[in-house]
Amino acid sequence: MKAWDVIVIGAGAAGLMCAAEAGKRGRKVLLLDHGKRIGRKILMSGGGRCNFTNYFVEPAAYLCGNPHFVKSALARYTQWDFIAMVEKHGIAYHEKTLGQLFCDDSAQEIVDMLVKECEDAGVTIRLRAEILDVERLGEGFMVAAAGQEDSCLSLVVASGGLSMPKIGASPFGYKLAEQFGLKVLPTRAGLVPFTLQPEDKETLEPLAGVSLPVVAESEDGTRFAESLLFTHRGVSGPSVLQISSYWQAGEQVRFELLPAGRLAQGVADSPNQELKTWLSRHLPKRLVEALLVREEWVREKITNKPLKQYVPKELAAIERLLSVWPLKPGGTEGYRTAEVTLGGVDTNELSSKTMMANKVPNLYFIGEVVDVTGWLGGYNFQWAWSAGWCAGQVV
Repeated sequence: MKAWDVIVIGAGAAGLMCAAEAGKRGRKVLLLDHGKRIGRKILMSGGGRCNFTNYFVEPAAYLCGNPHFVKSALARYTQWDFIAMVEKHGIAYHEKTLGQLFCDDSAQEIVDMLVKECEDAGVTIRLRAEILDVERLGEGFMVAAAGQEDSCLSLVVASGGLSMPKIGASPFGYKLAEQFGLKVLPTRAGLVPFTLQPEDKETLEPLAGVSLPVVAESEDGTRFAESLLFTHRGVSGPSVLQISSYWQAGEQVRFELLPAGRLAQGVADSPNQELKTWLSRHLPKRLVEALLVREEWVREKITNKPLKQYVPKELAAIERLLSVWPLKPGGTEGYRTAEVTLGGVDTNELSSKTMMANKVPNLYFIGEVVDVTGWLGGYNFQWAWSAGWCAGQVV
């Protein structure tokens, strides 16, 4: 049995960062991963260009059972710290939209950077190492993987969540937490497209490929102003992915297709224009045709006629249907296409400064396995860098 100071399970964003930081402190570090490639989720992210952080990272952009938990890590290792590392390695990047930073070239550059940081810090990386057993060994741990047993004083679990099972996602981290008596909160897919109810398929399925800017709102009042994309299976796009993390089964999502007041302006400016024609100037024509035959429009007895012919009650109904268009999703596409996993290891079980389990000394949980989920746009990678850095300073 070989002895190490630190064993990190999971060679993803958080695990690589933690291993490198621990190695820089002179710790003898072993980084294990059951896959055959390092940083698979990094490589897939951002269309292969890795949305590695965001200019506007703040604690309010994270969902967590304890909203204060993320504050310490995000303050101690900020987006500016990671950007400095990217620049140190000569990686060219750009802001796409809303503060989102992407590599100019390829996500492989971020993986190569982190691997170089690990190599320079003397970290040993072992791939295709499926964890078979973890046991307490004195103050430390014994880890059995791929026919080998290793011991360590500090064990860091950075095994990720359940999203994207095709690249090896598994419940390993949750099971290990439960093995050591830590509470794990229920998990579900986050940042994920919605599927349609059967009654909506007839009118909305033909809209596949149609996209438009909207404001999406959940029943708790959370709002995101980004684009909506209709797909063959339902609705997607940044606004839907964002709001999906705040949606619960059975709830409605409301979409502002046109801002309040736009219709009144239309009546004043173009009173002789028919509703369908006027709407088609502001919304995709295929969407307009679908809206006019939907049940909520038929129920209000909205027919196509010149704007000046609508009475105030009808105009109010049209305005309402455009500014708070309701859609009750059938569900989500699940972990298969989800970018993140909501829920996970309860943050009340962990130190917000070190990520160590409060009741299991020398056991740490970082990254997506923890009940911390960021918005779309580089926030989840920043959580991985910050949490990994914090654990790396103490393991």
